[in-house]
Amino acid sequence: MKSDDIKYMRRCIQLARCGEAGAAPNPMVGAVVVCDGRIIGEGYHRRCGGPHAEVNAIASVREKHLLSRSTIYVSLEPCAHYGKTPPCADLIIRSGIPRVVIGCRDSFAKVNGLGIKKLQDAGCEVVVGVLEEECLELNRRFFTFHQKHRPWILLKWAQSKDGYISPLPAPPLGECLRDEEVCSLNTPPKGEQEGAVFFSNALTQTLVHRLRARSGAILVGTNTALADNPSLTTRYWSGPNPLRLTIDRHGSLPPTLHLLDGSTPTVVYKQETIEEILADLYGRGIQSLMVEGGAKLLQSFIEAGLWDEVRIETAPFCLGQGIKAPSLQKEHLQSQQNYSGHIIQLYRHKD
Repeated sequence: MKSDDIKYMRRCIQLARCGEAGAAPNPMVGAVVVCDGRIIGEGYHRRCGGPHAEVNAIASVREKHLLSRSTIYVSLEPCAHYGKTPPCADLIIRSGIPRVVIGCRDSFAKVNGLGIKKLQDAGCEVVVGVLEEECLELNRRFFTFHQKHRPWILLKWAQSKDGYISPLPAPPLGECLRDEEVCSLNTPPKGEQEGAVFFSNALTQTLVHRLRARSGAILVGTNTALADNPSLTTRYWSGPNPLRLTIDRHGSLPPTLHLLDGSTPTVVYKQETIEEILADLYGRGIQSLMVEGGAKLLQSFIEAGLWDEVRIETAPFCLGQGIKAPSLQKEHLQSQQNYSGHIIQLYRHKD
C-alpha cells in the first residue's frame, strides 16, 4: 500500500462526511482525482438522488486531458448498476482514468464486486482495501442494514452517578441530592416537564438531538411515553425529525401525548416483538434506530443481543434509589468523554 494512497483516501473520508445530512439512505462517499501528485478534482455524494461522489469529482476537473494519466480515489466501490443515476464505473471507464483506488467493497447486492470487475475488465488498475476499516466504519449503518436486514441499533440512556435511570417515586427537583460537592441537578430545559430530574446539561442534550437528527427512527416504551411525555424531536439541532415509535400493547396511551400530536410521523406498535419491529423498520427502509428507553425495553434489546452501539451519559449526582439503569452483558468501551462533569461512554457490540 503506497503512502500517497493512504493520504488521498483520508481525504476521501473527510469529503464523504460532508454528505452526512443528505446522502442517506445512500452511503456517504468521497472521491479525489490525483495527477502527478496533485489533487485536480474532488467530490462527495451530497444528497440521495443526486450525482455520486465520482461524478462530482470528475466534473470538477478543469483540464480533462489529465484524466488519462490520473488516479481516482473512492472511499466505496463505484456502482455498476442503473439506479437513480447511471453507473459510476462506466463514467470512470469513459473518462479514461487508468487507476482506481477503492477504500472498501460495497456489500449492496446490486454492486458487491461488480463495479470492481467492470473496471478490471476495462483494463483499469484497481486497488482495493486502502483504509478499509475506516471506510467500513464510515457507513456502518448502511452496511448493517444490507448485511443483517435490520437497522443499526443505538441504545441510549442517561443515569445518575450511582446507576439509576430515574427516581422512584419522582421527588421534587433537588431533593434527591446526597453529596453537595459532587451532586447537582441541571435547570430543566424550557418546554420539558416541571419537577423532573434532568440527567443532561445543555451541551449533552444538544448532542442527543444531533444523534436524533442522524437516526431514521427513535423508539421508547410505554412507561417512558406515559411518564416523560417526550417529543422525540430535533428541537436543539438542525435536521429532520426521526420516525417516532412507541409500544402500546394495552391501549393505555392517551391521545394527548406529544408522541400522538400529529406533528411528526409516529408508529404505535401493539403486540409486536423486538424482532418484528426490526423487520418492519427494515421493510420501511429505516437504516438506523435509536432506542431511548425505558430500562425494561433497553434491557430486552441487550439480552437479545440486538444492539450495535450503546451511549451512556452519567450525570454528576446521586439519586440513592430509583429504577436501576440497564446492565451490559458484553462491555466493549470504545470511548469516554467528559462534558462539564457529565461522562459519556460509547460501547460497541462485537459479533
